Amino acid sequence: MKTAIYPGSFDPVHNGHLDVIARASKLWDRVIVAVALNHEKEGFFTMEERVDLIEKASCHLEGVQVTAFEGLLVDYVKEVEANAVLRGLRAVSDFEYEFQMALMNRSLDETLETVFLMPSQESIYLSSRIVKEVAAFGGDIDRFVPLVVKQAMAQKLKR
Repeated sequence: MKTAIYPGSFDPVHNGHLDVIARASKLWDRVIVAVALNHEKEGFFTMEERVDLIEKASCHLEGVQVTAFEGLLVDYVKEVEANAVLRGLRAVSDFEYEFQMALMNRSLDETLETVFLMPSQESIYLSSRIVKEVAAFGGDIDRFVPLVVKQAMAQKLKR
C-alpha cells in the first residue's frame, strides 16, 4: 500500500489544503493528514479540534486518515510506514523553506521522498494566517474554508 503523509499545522484547514488532500487521495492508496504540534505557536484551534475539523471536511475522500503527531517527521514516517511526504507549494517563497525541509528530512533518512503539489488556482493564495485575519476582522470567509470550519471559527470568535 502506497502511503503519503501530509504534515502541517492546519490551523485552520482551508480549501487549499483540502484541494491538495483530494488530489493526493487519487495518487496514493492512503493519505495521512498529520497535524503537527508546534511548541513555538499557540494555536487558534487545539490539536483535537484541528483533527476533528479535517476529518469532517475530508470525510468524503477515500483513503484519507487524520492523526496528530509530535516529534521528528522522519520518525513518524517510519512509524506509519509511509512512502512519501506530501507538501503543498503556493509560491516561490514557499519553495525555499520546503526545499530546505525536504533536504533536512532526506539527510535524516535517505530513503524519504518529498512530493510537492500546487493547490488549485482558486486557492493558491490562501494561508491559514490570512483566513484567521479575515475572520477576526469580520470578513467573509465562505470561499476559503468549508462550512464546518467557518462555523467553528465563528464560535471561537463569538460571531
